[in-house]
Amino acid sequence: MEFDFSVVPAGDRYKLMSASITPRPIAWVTSRSSAGVANAAPFSFFNMVAADPPLVAIGFLRQADGRHKDTPANILETKEFVVNLVSEADAPAMNFTCIDAPPEFDEAAHAGLALARSSVVAPDRIATAPVSMECRLYQAIEAGQSTIVLGEVVRFHIHDRFIDAEKLHVDTMAMGLVARMHGAGWYSRSDTSFQLLRPRYADWLAAQNDR
Repeated sequence: MEFDFSVVPAGDRYKLMSASITPRPIAWVTSRSSAGVANAAPFSFFNMVAADPPLVAIGFLRQADGRHKDTPANILETKEFVVNLVSEADAPAMNFTCIDAPPEFDEAAHAGLALARSSVVAPDRIATAPVSMECRLYQAIEAGQSTIVLGEVVRFHIHDRFIDAEKLHVDTMAMGLVARMHGAGWYSRSDTSFQLLRPRYADWLAAQNDR
């Protein structure tokens, strides 16, 4: 079945894309307004997009009335935020921070989250997150009813038990990260995986010559 997205309503485009492009990593973003009001919220239109400079991208949908949600509003205002990754142990708290609360509501406090002071940005990081990335706004792109934020990672925090500091080997599976799947409320675990080694042309050519 083929869909012409130039005529498909936005809600249906969202349904088709978000149910098909999975799993999606979750950026559990902590931010702070210029008045000092803290905010925590998860977003799954997120990924790493560059290493030099080290950039992450997050897509934020607008409110129904066209206003920015609290998180992108804070980022655009202060130019700082923290991306925390979500372990399964933190999933219930992460889900609570999805709540449709007013801007003055402190999601982290009401979710009982332990916070840790960031090194160079104002928003705190989530202490239990396996990885937290302190970010500064690199670029913001207004695209229709969405705001796409590129953040430059200026500090990278990872719990000691998940990394070999000498080899920089990360025990990714041990972090137990969760990702968004299709439909409301669906998530996936990272407890199954398989490996395919990247082919080398020289090896492929040698195999052809040996036939």
